[in-house]
Amino acid sequence: MLSLLKRYRTLLIVSALLLYPFGAFLTTGGRRGREPNVVDRLVIALTAPVQRGLVGLIDGVKAVVFGYIDLREVRQENEQLRAENLQLRAGLHALGETRLENERLRGLLGYAQASPGPDIPARVIGVNPVAKLLSVRINRGESDGVFRGMSVVTPDGIVGQVVRTTGGWADVALVTDAQSRVAAQVQRSRARGTAAGAGKGPLQLENMLRIEDVQEGDLIITSGTDGVYPPGLVVGKVTHLEKTEHGMFLGGDIVPAVDTTRLEEVLVRGTPFGVSAQGGAGEGGGR
Repeated sequence: MLSLLKRYRTLLIVSALLLYPFGAFLTTGGRRGREPNVVDRLVIALTAPVQRGLVGLIDGVKAVVFGYIDLREVRQENEQLRAENLQLRAGLHALGETRLENERLRGLLGYAQASPGPDIPARVIGVNPVAKLLSVRINRGESDGVFRGMSVVTPDGIVGQVVRTTGGWADVALVTDAQSRVAAQVQRSRARGTAAGAGKGPLQLENMLRIEDVQEGDLIITSGTDGVYPPGLVVGKVTHLEKTEHGMFLGGDIVPAVDTTRLEEVLVRGTPFGVSAQGGAGEGGGR
């Protein structure tokens, strides 16, 4: 018995100090007006810090628990808002892409309506990864009236020529291909020459006589003499001229009007002449 008292003496003392005020209250019947005696004052002085500590501990635990609950709710709300934000951003990107596509298609439609010949709108669905022939694939073919030899353009200028077709798609050799030749002329002076593909970078001005009137910044258009492109289509602008001391011709660079690396929609136009971009353009590309 004595060992138990020694073991739990601290607990017993604290319990007695806490229970005494309650017992005193019960014995007095809750009467008001009684002045606390010396024992009351001693008990109150001893138990007040413990009571304050217990109250503070309980308030601290409550604050931690409710804070954790609030934090979880805030975290869940943040995750929900983040998901909604991602959905809204995706929707805005989709709307922006749709708006840009609509603008391109409206421009393409307006250009097709203004052109004299029949035009077939098409979408670029593939890019030839082989550098030997720079080409793109479109989603229109023989079943849509697209045949080998037809020219391909955009409202900004020429793109290339159809070189292979099937029922539902066609391959278009680009004007930037090293074998491409386009019969061209200076819009301002009507001087004729050839716009030759170089495989990459600008087109090369060829077969232009040294005596012709051509300047940097001149707009180059198709002359229509190669049997591929109708006359008056934009090829590009002269950015650099090379005049040698000897020889009949001058050279230069032509920046294409169409960035063939960013094609999305095109128009197939003109009557096929039954020649490839290499053969037909090459034969008609000179003067």
